[in-house]
Amino acid sequence: MVTITERQLSTTVLVIGTGGAGLRAAIELAESGVDVLAVGKRPKEDAHTALAAGGINAALATMDPEDSWQQHAADTLKESYLLADPRTVEIVTQGAARGIDDLERFGMAFAREADGRISQRFFGAHTFRRTAFAGDYTGLEIQRTLIRRADQLSIPVLDGVYITRLLTDDGAVFGAYGFDLTHGTRYLIHADAVILAAGGHTRIWRRTSSRRDENTGDSFRLAVEAGARLRDPELVQFHPSGILEPENAAGTLVSEAARGEGGVLRNALGERFMTRYDPERMELSTRDRVALAAYTEIKEGRGTPHGGVWLDVSHLSRQTIMERLPRVYQTLLDLQMLDITRDPIEIAPTAHYSMGGVWVRPEDHSTDVRGLYAIGEASSGLHGANRLGGNSLIELLVFGRLTGQAAAAYSRGLAAQTRSATAVADARAEIDDLLASDGPENVRALQRAIRDTMTEHAGVVRDEKGLLAGLAELAAIEERMREVGVHPDIAGFQDLAHAFDLKSAALAARATLEAALERRETRGCHNRSDHPELDPALRVNMVWSPTTGITRESIPAVPDEIAPLMREVSTVGKLAE
Repeated sequence: MVTITERQLSTTVLVIGTGGAGLRAAIELAESGVDVLAVGKRPKEDAHTALAAGGINAALATMDPEDSWQQHAADTLKESYLLADPRTVEIVTQGAARGIDDLERFGMAFAREADGRISQRFFGAHTFRRTAFAGDYTGLEIQRTLIRRADQLSIPVLDGVYITRLLTDDGAVFGAYGFDLTHGTRYLIHADAVILAAGGHTRIWRRTSSRRDENTGDSFRLAVEAGARLRDPELVQFHPSGILEPENAAGTLVSEAARGEGGVLRNALGERFMTRYDPERMELSTRDRVALAAYTEIKEGRGTPHGGVWLDVSHLSRQTIMERLPRVYQTLLDLQMLDITRDPIEIAPTAHYSMGGVWVRPEDHSTDVRGLYAIGEASSGLHGANRLGGNSLIELLVFGRLTGQAAAAYSRGLAAQTRSATAVADARAEIDDLLASDGPENVRALQRAIRDTMTEHAGVVRDEKGLLAGLAELAAIEERMREVGVHPDIAGFQDLAHAFDLKSAALAARATLEAALERRETRGCHNRSDHPELDPALRVNMVWSPTTGITRESIPAVPDEIAPLMREVSTVGKLAE
């Protein structure tokens, strides 16, 4: 038997996840002189943040002087279908300008007007132009900027380390346990506080804009097993346009810019079907409405050969496509050898963003576990039942800073450092047991089974019969998970990582199905065909844990200074989101 070594590390604050949220928190800690370690299972240069294209929101009023943080808050709350937490929304919108200032201080190159002002453009459902950007690669530029600043501060970053368990004792976190994906080296990391920034759970659907082996629900499982809860896991944003082929890239996004520039949606019969669903806005309608329209066309038998619809930009001039849609053009050429200047793109709705997540307090994103914080797509509270485009990136900046400060303060207030030999032994044993398992079940096949179940029963449209069927299928999958075989090989320990991904996916799927069953209404992204109306009595958050199931949590009233500003936003000529 090969002996696996174990490295023991110690830091004041451990950050799990090296995307925008994790790096911003680590930077705040390092700039404050606090010892910090950031750990990620994939290279930091390839974090999910880098995929965000459109822009980042802040009421800077550089283009529209009448804009304000209050109007930004009102737009966010309205678009959330009143499920967002008003205090969380206030904190983000008030802190947004500071977030942009921080990025500028770190050296980010925003698009600018001729006189030097930061350019801002419209995103759907925003009253004013408040989306700052860098070409169509804003997220990538933010990630590069944060990596550069982390390097300047000499922040230690461990790439390729998979965290399997948070270490807790008597309701407080004291670190984490994991292993190196290449060599299998174990890591025992002691920390006073832990910031969880490991993304959402959209990979548990068959088509998703996430890459393989990311957003598998890691944050959800780590937090819940440590004693935290989840809020609104059923609220998942489905993007209308994910590609279908090749299978290993299914769900990869075709930017909404394709519709914004004049792309047309047609079914297999050649009908421009948006005339049935939103005849005024047509392809410029909201994400949830376009996704529902495409889903309905496919479900009713008017779908394309691979089960999608057509998005056609071939009527646009080649120059327009090359200047305004260069990434879309290159992506389809690379993946399908498809020339979008001549041929339509086959697309279908794709799981895009987890709007629910770990339950956190709005002020500092602390959880039910002392010393544990969650930020970014791992957390909840800002988006409710529909996310405003551009809000997710500013959320990373605002709460990365605030949570870094909170974790540092928590550490300073500790009278002693918690340790538990039992918790560490349990974490070691969990890995040992999986490595010793040699059952007949294939981990990858079970992951696919969960994705098939979620796609069939908890996709764009849900109903009670389907959700109950999904729970029954999931129970059978969970039983089969007892018989998995795990086989590390010469290429590394990815198979062991897949086994933990499977655990995370199963937990996230159960939470999603149970919460979707409880939300007997249609609201924003959550479509219940058996409950097609919005129910005012369900203006509540669904809070889930494996021990208590679903509890309904009331949402504070919208502040008086915000409520009058919540009005319909004109979408004439704008792509709505």
